[in-house]
Amino acid sequence: MSDPQLRAASLELLIGAAIIGSNGLMVRLSQMPPIAVAFWRMLLAGILLATVVSLRHRWQPLSRKAWLWLPLPILAFAVDLTLWHKSIQLVGPGLATLLANAQVFFMALAGLVLFGERLGPRFLAGVLLAFFGLWLLLGADWATLPPQYRWGVWLGLGTGVAYAAYNIGIKRSQHAAAEGKARAPVEQVLCIAAFGSALCLGLLGWAEGEVFAPPSLHAWGILLVLAAVGHCLSWVLISRSMVVLPVALAGLLLLAQPIVAYLLDVLVLGLMPTPRHWAGLMVSLLGIFVAGMKSKQPSVAQEA
Repeated sequence: MSDPQLRAASLELLIGAAIIGSNGLMVRLSQMPPIAVAFWRMLLAGILLATVVSLRHRWQPLSRKAWLWLPLPILAFAVDLTLWHKSIQLVGPGLATLLANAQVFFMALAGLVLFGERLGPRFLAGVLLAFFGLWLLLGADWATLPPQYRWGVWLGLGTGVAYAAYNIGIKRSQHAAAEGKARAPVEQVLCIAAFGSALCLGLLGWAEGEVFAPPSLHAWGILLVLAAVGHCLSWVLISRSMVVLPVALAGLLLLAQPIVAYLLDVLVLGLMPTPRHWAGLMVSLLGIFVAGMKSKQPSVAQEA
């Protein structure tokens, strides 16, 4: 690959990661219940993706295998967004996003349990670094933290589990949909998954008694930006650039996502981190990067 192509792909990935890093702030600024925000994000994203498939591709029948895999990403992403949005409300977008990036570790464990992959010394070193960074961020003050804040931390880690399940399910669904003569485009699989997640979120929000109606035009604007830019555009940029970039460079650039989320906490929401907190953030990011690296294919940290 030429240098201009590499620079262009790197810029696309960096922009996509930065956009995802701002999603948590948009969720916070919407001032809506967590499940309601997730519902509108997925419903609007599904409509946009359906438009793309209709205008740029042709709808294709999905194989039985693809339909069997699709319930996993549908349910997993609904759980992922529910936990992540609630964690954002309790601990802030920056920390919630960082904790969700623990999906790297859960993906590796799933590979060990489900697919017989090996966990090398690089992964173990990454885990140790990440947990040491979390201790710098939280551990020394854990006993003094409010119960709600501690609950937000656990919800953030639970987000990582759900997102790892989504990654596995969506990749298997896309692979199955691309087999055979009628190869369905990626956007079609993402569209069906988005509508399915919206349905699950709608039922869950209804059960919890959440109010779904956006309270203002301002809230509507944030929801539209979150769906169109924060979900659809970011994933297009990242998916397109990941195909051509070296694994190490892609993994490094994707760390812009939790960095942007944390910086927005500081600049917009008034977070006042200490030098120890900054050190914890950097060490955790280093651990995620080290653990997420593989020699043959990327296993990188991304958030919804």
